[in-house]
Amino acid sequence: MKYITLIISFAAGSFIFSGCKKFLQHDHPTSITDAEWWNTSADATNALNSVYAGIPDGSSGRQLMFLSALSDEAVARQSTRGDYESYVKGIHNTTWNVGAGIWQDDFKDIRRACRFLENVDRCVMDDTLKARYKYEAKALRAYYHMELLMFFGGIPIVTASVTPAESYLQRSKEEEVYNFVVSELTDCANNLPAVYVNADLKRITAGACWSLISRLALFYKKYEIARDAAKKVIDLNVYELYKTASNPKNSYADLFLYTGELNKERIFFRENTSGGGQWNTFAPAGVGGKTVVSPTAAVVNNYETKQGKAIWELGADSIAIYQRDPNYKNNRDPRLTASVLLPGQTYSSYVLKPFDMAESNADKIGAQNATATGFWVNKYLDPKDRTGTRTLDYMIIRYAEVMLNYVEALIELDQWSHPDVVKYLNDIRARATMPAVNVTVYNSQAKLRELVRRERQSELAFEGGRFYDIRRWGILGDLMNGQVYGAINPATNEPVKVEVRSCNVARDYRWPIPQGEILANPTMEQNDLY
Repeated sequence: MKYITLIISFAAGSFIFSGCKKFLQHDHPTSITDAEWWNTSADATNALNSVYAGIPDGSSGRQLMFLSALSDEAVARQSTRGDYESYVKGIHNTTWNVGAGIWQDDFKDIRRACRFLENVDRCVMDDTLKARYKYEAKALRAYYHMELLMFFGGIPIVTASVTPAESYLQRSKEEEVYNFVVSELTDCANNLPAVYVNADLKRITAGACWSLISRLALFYKKYEIARDAAKKVIDLNVYELYKTASNPKNSYADLFLYTGELNKERIFFRENTSGGGQWNTFAPAGVGGKTVVSPTAAVVNNYETKQGKAIWELGADSIAIYQRDPNYKNNRDPRLTASVLLPGQTYSSYVLKPFDMAESNADKIGAQNATATGFWVNKYLDPKDRTGTRTLDYMIIRYAEVMLNYVEALIELDQWSHPDVVKYLNDIRARATMPAVNVTVYNSQAKLRELVRRERQSELAFEGGRFYDIRRWGILGDLMNGQVYGAINPATNEPVKVEVRSCNVARDYRWPIPQGEILANPTMEQNDLY
């Protein structure tokens, strides 16, 4: 922890994983003393906003969408955006920049929250607003602990700003951190508003706290807690699946564009995300973008046909057709093309040809800034962002995930026949214009587990959750070892071989504690096998 304390005194603008454009370089929000700073309601608001500044984005800061490249959904290139490739190849170590960056950033945000809670009582302001601000800071502090917990396991629980003399903090047990986070979020959920209005929409709500509890409890297989927390969100009657009034068939695709930005589905979100982030991460080079993260064949093959069949349930000839032409005769789950750009597709008046090796083709596989797989991420990619002036909000957690958490918890509790299981699955599928669950097929715990897992990837692809899902389901080693494939090259009728992955489940389930932390703090213990 001494390392964490010391880095705050350095300018951190060069650190690519920070979600903040400006860091607190001292123990107070500006270069003045605490006595000069903590006076008014405006001072408290500005200090609290610095705690919110650490909330991650999709493709900048802690870039949650890059977590897809640590799962079977995607691959990442360009190590200047983080060396995600070394993790999936099993060659990352204690100096791995992705883990070190997130460790530093989250603890910096935790410190900001602690500083706020220690000093806000100095401000002369409305007592009700001050009380609410304290719960917001506590909830955010719990979220930053939760993020570290789900990556690293047990971490030091920090509830007060740490001086250098106090900085040798030990890791708490994983269960202790889990209990701390759930307790803090529960307290905040019981005291925060269900909704905000106008400029306060970005602030953390009771629903966000319950949603985060449902996500964390599901990860730790605390299914009753996950079920009950998700049901509390549902029972708030605040959230709903977004539907485009003018054209409901486009609802899912529009949800991730400016068209659907203001919606009741978002629960916890990053406001006004950084300019150009998505365009310079996912967009085809041929339309002026950069492709850093590329979808794999595995995620494309997950989507059902419009008849509600997984392609693996079809005959060999049909499987081959859908692998060569994923959206053959426009007969796939519409969430596929809403989430993935496919070879031969026209995007922004430009035909995508990853297998055309012409010198002038910027999107040919192997070219700089081109796709690595023959596919592109379409989710959150809006042509309006070509100018680099992006302001689209990024949803960290949305209502569809909470519904899926609730359904999965019921299934794992052997309550798979509960009517809510099919009800909420059908609600999600109907929004995507997919057929209702075939209850003659999905009529057991095992079959519904199979369906909800497929549905999670179809609905939540590239939003970062898959990395947690494959670990908690115990299939990390099954999916993260061996050859990764991309689109099929029509000239050879063979899929692109992208990379070979290597995963040691006993080690890679957790990330390494950064070496700088180990060196600075003699009481800090490293995770196994690092």
